[in-house]
Amino acid sequence: MPIPQLNVGGLQPLTTLDYPERLAAVVFCQGCPLQCRYCHNGDLLPRGGSQQIPWSEVLEFLDSRRELLDAVVFSGGEPTQQQALPGAIAEVRAMGYEIGLHTSGVYPGRLEKLLPLLDWVGLDLKALPEDYPLLTGMPESGTLAWRSAHLLEASGVPCQLRTTYHPSLMTDAQRVALQQRLDDFYNAQHVWQTCRTGHCLDERFLEHPLAQTVSANTVQNISSLRT
Repeated sequence: MPIPQLNVGGLQPLTTLDYPERLAAVVFCQGCPLQCRYCHNGDLLPRGGSQQIPWSEVLEFLDSRRELLDAVVFSGGEPTQQQALPGAIAEVRAMGYEIGLHTSGVYPGRLEKLLPLLDWVGLDLKALPEDYPLLTGMPESGTLAWRSAHLLEASGVPCQLRTTYHPSLMTDAQRVALQQRLDDFYNAQHVWQTCRTGHCLDERFLEHPLAQTVSANTVQNISSLRT
């Protein structure tokens, strides 16, 4: 039986932002089970896309960048949706790269198996578990994501928890409650991210008066909320 190949929807040759303190390339994996209303990568949601890059070409590129790049980040979409991800990670690690993963945590069992192969994880914690369905359209997604957060904390793998703030989807009270829960993760850095509204999956946000990108000052204020 042929080995499944990773379905790649895009490749960023160089970034200094997607893996802390490393020069990295980003492999954008095609497919995601969520329908986050503020998603700005809607073209990566279907399992098949119009801009597919053969995995062999990705490997050729990474081979040519040895000694120039430090790490490779698997992003998406949702990378853990693909059964081919563990094999792809193993191939890239064999080249000498550190491995980063951006994930929504919606497949905690798969994430748990991947953790020994990972050097860093960026995990999206979008809201409290009960508030996820409004954001993602998937009823149990909050429970799954928070289960992944606890697995990640227990693993000791360096990580960052990220929350995208959109003022029409999160009240001040929800924001404070979420921050209090996030404070329990002592081994993880948490950041609030501004919502990029230029290509929201839910087009109603494009014209909604509250759909403007949150200012840096507002994000700083959110991150300091405590009671």
